Amino acid sequence: MCGICGFISTRQITKKQLKRMNDTMVHRGPDDSGEEIFPAAFGYQVGLAQRRLSILDLSELGHQPMHSQGFCGAPDGSISIVYNGEIYNFQELKKELSDYPFRSTCDTEVILAAYLKWGISCVERFNGMFAIALYDRRRQAVYLIRDRIGKKPLYYWLDGENLVFASELKPIMACPGFSGRIRGEVLSRFLFQQYINAPDTIFENVYKVEPGGILRFSLDPDAAYAADAPEYAENVTRQERGNGRRVRKWKYWDIKKVYRECASELVTDYGQAKEELKELLKKAVASRMIADVPLGSFLSGGYDSSLVTAIAQECAGAPVKTFSIGFAEERYNEAKYAKAVAKYLGTDHTELIIDEAEMFRLVESIPQYYDEPFADSSQIATMLVSQLARQQVTVALSGDGGDEFYCGYNLYEKVARAGKLDFAGSLVNGFCHLPGIRQAGLFEKLPFQVRVIAGNRDPETKTQLASPDYITAAERMIRGEGMNCRYPVESGYGVDNWQIRRMLLDMDTYLPGDILCKVDRASMKYSLETRCPILDRDVMEYSFRLPHSFKYENGIKKRILKDIAYDYIPRELLDRPKVGFAVPLDKWLRGPLREQLLSYADRDFLVRQGIFDADYVTGLMERYLKTGDGGPSTGANFSKVTWSFFIFQQWYCQQYQRGYEGEK
Repeated sequence: MCGICGFISTRQITKKQLKRMNDTMVHRGPDDSGEEIFPAAFGYQVGLAQRRLSILDLSELGHQPMHSQGFCGAPDGSISIVYNGEIYNFQELKKELSDYPFRSTCDTEVILAAYLKWGISCVERFNGMFAIALYDRRRQAVYLIRDRIGKKPLYYWLDGENLVFASELKPIMACPGFSGRIRGEVLSRFLFQQYINAPDTIFENVYKVEPGGILRFSLDPDAAYAADAPEYAENVTRQERGNGRRVRKWKYWDIKKVYRECASELVTDYGQAKEELKELLKKAVASRMIADVPLGSFLSGGYDSSLVTAIAQECAGAPVKTFSIGFAEERYNEAKYAKAVAKYLGTDHTELIIDEAEMFRLVESIPQYYDEPFADSSQIATMLVSQLARQQVTVALSGDGGDEFYCGYNLYEKVARAGKLDFAGSLVNGFCHLPGIRQAGLFEKLPFQVRVIAGNRDPETKTQLASPDYITAAERMIRGEGMNCRYPVESGYGVDNWQIRRMLLDMDTYLPGDILCKVDRASMKYSLETRCPILDRDVMEYSFRLPHSFKYENGIKKRILKDIAYDYIPRELLDRPKVGFAVPLDKWLRGPLREQLLSYADRDFLVRQGIFDADYVTGLMERYLKTGDGGPSTGANFSKVTWSFFIFQQWYCQQYQRGYEGEK
């Protein structure tokens, strides 16, 4: 686990400047750092840098940038790499690459050997989480590669004929010449969704490599390299076409395609499916327990983290260290359930009970580590449990992915009900928009839930049920035209079942853009690596081979995962209503954060800022602070939209305006 950055540039960037960029991510890799700049063809320089959190091969042999040895006809040093993540099957791959003159025992060198033998298609053999930057001197090309589900982040800035990349935005913001123009159109979607999904970012001309994606930057604009991805259609956005033929992107793993392929070979026997999935999970957990540093597991007491912890305990030769946080307010406190599971499994359990004041103290630090606006307030609890775990371990297992892949969210039940009511909703919508009736404003007088169903007419966003009031607020808050608050992509999944379609959408958007981003930044704040067995390649692909009834049947969510969990843990320790945890946003925003919110919504400040509709935002915030809603006609609590606005403004003042504009 590390942070990487670098550039391919015709501008002169010094090693000192590259080190400054690299050191903005010291929290991602406090153990070692390396920066190198190489002269390249066509007037380019290639810079590679890494901050290292040592997990495998703690010696100097694991230092990066790392360079290849002579192999498969290539001379020494023909390939250089900086890399963040873990390749969990690296030992199996190493056996296939036994002719390579390995010097270290780390997985980084296996990537170099695999590339020399198999070319860029080697990535299809990797099972892990990774963000890779690989410089091939023979082809005069740099490849940026991201893991299948987007566990590891990878940003890039395209500036004419130059490219700068990094694990976070901070190194890019610290790069000489960075323009830093905010891309205002993404804010409508951010205010509504509370995160910015790939490939978009908050800045113009800055993007995220998409999950399962590869970007190739060719120093030679005339090089075709068609063999890189003969079966993939190239995908270059309008904004990126300014780079001509230098930049090409494609996906080596796409959820839509993989789902269709796997779903064509369903495993229809439930008993067989349960045993095969169980074995895959055991293999995934075991491979994630390979580390040269202390390892533990997050344990919330829910099904996913309890199952992962139980398998880890079965694999371990000693009690696994487990960590959970509880909340002083009893109605949110699930720590007692985690403690009961830990006691049954025999883990070495550590629990921390926190109060509201401890959570509140972390609010100010959010922009420092979430260096792109990110407003999922559960980030606070994730930071606290990461801080607790890091006191004893360097690696922690988590249960992320269970809800998206096995139908665990309560939202999926609402989606199923909405699908059944869709035809009736279309009739109500048509009636309310008849001449005369429309003028009478009948639609606006309907109950909230009826309006949501009746107004849900766009076939591209059917499963994305939302309050029209929230969408209206998010759209009106920004100046100019913003992005569609929802993702207009659903027909591409080719699935009629609304639950499956929404799960696939969440795998494409919410899981990498919110959940995995949240965990990555929260854990790396404390230099802690998190590993997610349920997001193992084989486990993900096997889940697509399961009939939906194995995941959701008669109101039972995550059916097959629960049945596997019951093999390890008594049912009575797991079966209970999900309590969940919510930061008291309304209480904070209308209480201790009130004056700060008012300063962010000050009309003169908004006019100078030039991003938001000053009159609308000032009025909305004033109404919210008085009543908690968006106005007399809505009756809806606007704390989430307000929190998104607050977080953006906090980021703007702390990370952008002070940290970037102040240096110009």
